[in-house]
Parts: sequence; C-alpha cells; structure tokens
Amino acid sequence: MIHPLGDVAYVWPYYAAALVAYLMGSIPFGLILTRLAGLGDLRQIGSGSIGATNVLRTGNKALAALTVLLDGGKGALAVLIARAYGPDFAVIAGGAAVIGHLFPVWLRFRGGKGVATALGVWLAIAWPVGVAACATWLAVAALTRYSSLAGLIALIAAPVYAYFLADPQRVQLGLLLAILVVLRHHGNIRRLVTGREPKIGRHA
Repeated sequence: MIHPLGDVAYVWPYYAAALVAYLMGSIPFGLILTRLAGLGDLRQIGSGSIGATNVLRTGNKALAALTVLLDGGKGALAVLIARAYGPDFAVIAGGAAVIGHLFPVWLRFRGGKGVATALGVWLAIAWPVGVAACATWLAVAALTRYSSLAGLIALIAAPVYAYFLADPQRVQLGLLLAILVVLRHHGNIRRLVTGREPKIGRHA
C-alpha cells in the first residue's frame, strides 16, 4: 500500500534534522555574551557582525575566545547529535547549522560570517579535515593578521583536504560551506582588495 504522504514519510526525519540544526546554529552567542557583559549591541560595534572577530573589537579577549568556542561548539554539537542517526543526517545538520549562523531567524536573517561554526562542523564530521582547516586559519592569521582572509582560505581549502582525508559526501559539504562563507564575506573581500580591511585587534 502506498503511503498517503508518499516520499514525505521517508524524508521528514531529514527535514527535522535540518530544522533542529538550523535553530542550534542560529543562536547568536557573540550578541548574547556582549549584552550580558554590558557591552551593548554588538551589531553597533566595528563591522556590525555577531562573530568573535567583532567581539574582539570590544577589547574583551576572553569574551571573543568564548564566542569562538561556543560558535564552533554549536556546529560540532549539531553534527554529533545528528550522527547518531546516520552519516547523511550528520552532513545535513552540518550544512544547516552553518546556514543558521549566517541567516538566523531571530536577527532577521542577518548573522555572522560562519567561519567558527564551519570549523566546528568540520572537527565533528571529519576531524582530520577540521584540524587541517584550523591549522590553515592559524597560519594565515599569524602571517597576515587578517581574520577574514584566514577564514576564507581555511574554508576554501577544506574541501581539498576532504578529497584526500574524507569521502565524496564530505567534499560536497565542504564545497557548500566554502561557497556560503565566501558569499557572506563579499564586503570583506572588497576591503581586502582595496586595502581597507582591518587587521586582527584593530577597529573597523
């Protein structure tokens, strides 16, 4: 007998996983932490982003570090929870968590740049790729002092690492995350090209 819901009966768990991961990814930890610390609305500071780099522009390094951990942690946690139901669920959750950070429903779909969350996803879904991507971020940031450039190169390199260290499904996820992060960094890319992008620790 054909189920009255057809294919929906089969795919609804994937939709549910994507929705839960999206909501987890959309938690704006940078904004929450700066408000709790009495630093005002993070969106009115520096670049206006809700990520750790902009939190650092408040002068609170500890808060910026905590933002990195929480933003990365929500991506990793979404993957780890979904992975209990299968590798396909983990991939879907990873992508949805990053989309949630980039376009959070709570902030009218104006979120962060997604680098920390994407790196957290990689560490949970294919840790060798995650470690390589994090090392790339650290190396580029140390050499150039540009957080945005470090994030772009790390996420663009991730699917290349996945090609050698993971499987085709992870490569596809990596390409999606890289495209999303590059698109979200369009303003940073323009500033990098014109030499107006602020370096780490400097105000925008």
